[in-house]
Amino acid sequence: MLRWTRAWTLPYRGIGPSSSSFSRLPIAPSSSQGGTEPRPVPLSYKLLDGEAASPPLVFLHGLFGSKANFNSIAKALAQQTGRRPELVERLIAVDISPVETTSSSNFPNYVAAMRAVDMANEASLSSARKLADERLRSVIRSASMRQFLLTNLVEVDGRFMWRLNLDALAQHLDKILDFPARQETYSGPTLFLRGGNSQFLPPSHYPEIRRLFPRAQMQTVPNASHWVHSDRPQDFMAAVQGFLA
Repeated sequence: MLRWTRAWTLPYRGIGPSSSSFSRLPIAPSSSQGGTEPRPVPLSYKLLDGEAASPPLVFLHGLFGSKANFNSIAKALAQQTGRRPELVERLIAVDISPVETTSSSNFPNYVAAMRAVDMANEASLSSARKLADERLRSVIRSASMRQFLLTNLVEVDGRFMWRLNLDALAQHLDKILDFPARQETYSGPTLFLRGGNSQFLPPSHYPEIRRLFPRAQMQTVPNASHWVHSDRPQDFMAAVQGFLA
């Protein structure tokens, strides 16, 4: 999902200390800005060491996520790969498609449940997490999903809150889950990697995928939900390495 601003960058060669950095990415103005020039937006990323001249492998996280989501995967790939940079000019989309996904998403319910949690009187982060987990359980039965959402619980000035802008998400979630109609295509090699238990990338989306990405390959990771890299990390890495090799 390219609309999110945090990313992992992973140069292909060499292993060394990692660092967190901020870059600035120009984005187009919204309609409310009256056609002004694009403004820069801070891009938070973590760099795993490598040769600066080599093309990077970039991980872009999705909704409710952060760059920490791909921490172990990125490190493992850095240790296991030494690619020919001239061959790596390609795209991997993980369990998402260029089609509107509102009807198959529980995200509106997640946002509403998170907004309803009141942690004002909690004395510690652990107690706030426990309370939030209890409140979310009635809406979100999956323990792994709740734990993923709870990574967004932080302490700011002695208060516990969600670091996500839940009000903005609630207001614009339909736009986030939509995909604009496009005519131009991406002709580079592309892998669409779907979780076998996920509803986000059904076969009915394949014609539109192949229209926009003529060289697209489809691959399914069995027994994986929408969070393929978390549910089946070894299968995820094998698919990524096989495609990039």
